This record gives sequence, C-alpha cells and structure tokens, in this order.
Amino acid sequence: MESIGPLEQVLHAARALVLADLVAGRVAEADVVSLVEESIAQRRWWVEQWPDGAGYVTGLVAQDVQDALLERYGRWPLCPVCGAGDPHALEVEPELGPDPQWVCYQAGVRVAPVGALADATGGA
Repeated sequence: MESIGPLEQVLHAARALVLADLVAGRVAEADVVSLVEESIAQRRWWVEQWPDGAGYVTGLVAQDVQDALLERYGRWPLCPVCGAGDPHALEVEPELGPDPQWVCYQAGVRVAPVGALADATGGA
C-alpha cells in the first residue's frame, strides 16, 4: 500500500471537514459535493504554488463552497445562534489562517470549528 504525501493528506482532511459540515446542514447532495471537489482541485494547485499555505486549505475550501452555494442555492451555513431576525450565514474566521471557525458576526460568537457544525446545530 502506497502512503499519501502531506499535500494529499491536507486536501483529504479539508474535504472531510467541509463534507461533514454539509452533511450536518443536510445539503450534501451530489451536485454540492461536486462543488467541494472543484474547490479541492483548485486548492491543490494553489498549495503546490505556496506550500506554506497548506494550513489554510480547510478554511479556503469552506469559503469556496460557501461562495458557490450562495451563487446557486442561497446562504449556507445558516446561523443556528440567532433565533430572531433575518436568516444569515455564518462566516469563516480567519479568512486566511489556520484553525478556521464558523462565526456569527451578528451575535459576535464562534459557533464551531469547520468540520464540527453538527455539534452546534444538532445535525447528523
């Protein structure tokens, strides 16, 4: 069995974390999973050009998928913290950095690390 290199490990981890959040939000349909794969392909090239950015891939993939979903379907992930007012999406913080978190800027709270939305939403 051939081991995978550090780049592929980072990409696989990012894929798994973002997919976990999509499953938690019950939006992991085939066309949405394809958005994740498109982002992974783009970020593979990006991190090959800038290896020091490997720690930022998870947050970038989450943002890529969030942007693609907004264009096609609407806001995701919806904030589970704010019960009143207009529904709004969580945002990834930091925008470019390690250990990305889903944050509600309206309430000023961190909701969950990317990959752990199920814990915050009671999702699958």
